[in-house]
Amino acid sequence: MKKNHIKEKINNQIQAKEIRLIGDNIIPGIYNILEAKKIATDLNLDLVEINSSSTPPIVKIIDYNKYKYLKKIKEKELKKKQKKSKQLVKEIRFRPNTDEHDYNFKAKHARKFLENGDIVKAYVFFKGREIVFKEQGQLLLMKLADELSDIGLPISLNLKIENKKMIMNIKPKKNK
Repeated sequence: MKKNHIKEKINNQIQAKEIRLIGDNIIPGIYNILEAKKIATDLNLDLVEINSSSTPPIVKIIDYNKYKYLKKIKEKELKKKQKKSKQLVKEIRFRPNTDEHDYNFKAKHARKFLENGDIVKAYVFFKGREIVFKEQGQLLLMKLADELSDIGLPISLNLKIENKKMIMNIKPKKNK
């Protein structure tokens, strides 16, 4: 599916009888469309309608292919300079009795996610009667927040339980 770009009217597509002509190597002013077309063909250039809402419409005399090329390059440069605005939310899941080796493995992944600029959603999942071990879940998440404090900040230190999950979100620190 192509993007809908507003196409400029060029040469014979311009319908106005009189136009305001601008450009290099010409005297700017209001011209009859036939005079403007003759000037453009003499200079081997094109008439491109810049502003159709004004009276008379503003038309620039330029090389249209070069104009399109430069416009495309400018759009690419702007796209390169745009910051990655969308942060992904990566989830890390623990259980209240998570083993030390498993904890270290998951903490290493959380660190990698934060370094990539993603938000980490760490949660402790309580299954069955494990809900009585809330303190262990809190200690686990606080330990993770402490270990990642050099590159990430917890969004909220209020650990709330939703649907048998104790959740903590950690966002990356801004590097300036």
